[in-house]
Amino acid sequence: MNESICFMVKTRDRVGMALDILKILCKYNINLRAMEVGPGYACIKIENLKGLSFDFLKNELMKEKDVIEVERIKMMPQEKKEKEIKAVLDATVEGIIAIDKSGIITALNPAAEKILKIKGQDAIGKPVAEILSPDIPMLNTLKTGVSYDNVEIVLNSERVKSHYITSGRPILDQEGNPVGVVASLQDIESVMELVYSFTQPAMTTFDEILGESEKIKKIKEIAKIAAKGNSTVLIRGESGTGKELFARSIHMASPRRNKPFVAVNCAAIPDTLLESELFGYDEGAFTGAKKGGKQGLFKYADKGTLFLDEIGELSTHLQVKLLRVLQEGKIRLVGGNEEIPVDVRIISATNRDLEKLMKEGKFREDLYYRLNVIPIIIPPLRERKEDIPVLARHLVKKLGQKAGKKFLDITPEAIKKLMKYDWPGNVRELSNVIERAINLCEEEFIREEHLILKEDELSETTVGRMKNAQKSCRGLKEVVEEAEKQAIMDALAKSKSIREAARLLGVSHATIINKMKIYEIGKKDSQ
Repeated sequence: MNESICFMVKTRDRVGMALDILKILCKYNINLRAMEVGPGYACIKIENLKGLSFDFLKNELMKEKDVIEVERIKMMPQEKKEKEIKAVLDATVEGIIAIDKSGIITALNPAAEKILKIKGQDAIGKPVAEILSPDIPMLNTLKTGVSYDNVEIVLNSERVKSHYITSGRPILDQEGNPVGVVASLQDIESVMELVYSFTQPAMTTFDEILGESEKIKKIKEIAKIAAKGNSTVLIRGESGTGKELFARSIHMASPRRNKPFVAVNCAAIPDTLLESELFGYDEGAFTGAKKGGKQGLFKYADKGTLFLDEIGELSTHLQVKLLRVLQEGKIRLVGGNEEIPVDVRIISATNRDLEKLMKEGKFREDLYYRLNVIPIIIPPLRERKEDIPVLARHLVKKLGQKAGKKFLDITPEAIKKLMKYDWPGNVRELSNVIERAINLCEEEFIREEHLILKEDELSETTVGRMKNAQKSCRGLKEVVEEAEKQAIMDALAKSKSIREAARLLGVSHATIINKMKIYEIGKKDSQ
């Protein structure tokens, strides 16, 4: 193909100007390749002149009436726009794919090639239904002209295996009819990282695990060593001792600190739901399954840490699936056949006697040894009472600020009373007692009479102290809510799981979970 020449003819704006220019080109048998016309100009692309110079052609054009100037240009305006658009598409981190009114792929940028794992040269010019899927939302938009936002797509065909989030917009003609569609694509892992960066809570470090006793210092040292590796950790301890606190601290001290930490309470989610939440599900796996399927928490925690609290409540069916993940590093979606590799560190926790459960056939021995690579046993508060003063003062400051009492303190006599109690509910119970005292206290110091422990909660003297402390009358709704909240906290402190607490109170475990959310139990009291 001969080299082309591009030039611009500047003219006065009049009817027939373009035709007069074309007549000159035709006179000298010059092959026109492209022409763009606008008010006062005409940009022309021709094949290389044969036997003529550009200066000769320029002089001939300048002889024409109303031609003002003729100058060479490097490329046509439309070509320049196309190159600019291509540069933008190549530079953007989002995948971009476009189709015409026939559903033929007209554009596919490098980011989309990476997300879809296909080459542009193999896709452009071919039907999008053939390359991707006949069910993708782009084709529905091409029919209806309706946009869509943030649709999750899972493609698992011989040609394309991809998981992404997509939004699409129609290209409309002058009459408003769709003549094409442009869609953006974001790889699901990139979306997850973005979501995690915005939604992750303030993570806990070992500095926030308070205590001066030798027992707690020793456990923290073991946990710090465990944090450096990738081995599974099994945290043992009574309810309320701070197992999740240790799990989060291990994650934050590990090389995975910048990746997700995902906490799951195995007792709080029904078994059938827990499986799909952990492993995800394939499209059509069950009635109501999300179109395109859904990834599970294992995939969300990829490269990060998955904390399985109350692991002793896991059903034997899910124990088998968890063991497979630990052995092979792969998961299988509910209703799916493909195995998906995941890189997740497992930290589990329990207050149950796993050894007893193994003897009863309720917990797999092989899973136990997979989980128990690094055991961490947190001592109950009654075995480290020397930590009570520092914990109590910390809780008074923390909970006092939240209650709007920034300058509140606790007396030595009140500390002594706390030291005499055995704390069956551990640090969680201590937190409850301190919070209750803060609400009863209308002075600058929490005193003995403000501390209502289980052993004297129902006594007449305690009731008297409460009446004296409460100077203002409260509404019935507030009194009922406080009583309900306290009953739930007491049941949780006495129980090994949410289900057991629900049985004690004579309600469903779903009711307990909902009430815990309403009263924020387990968030501020999880230490």
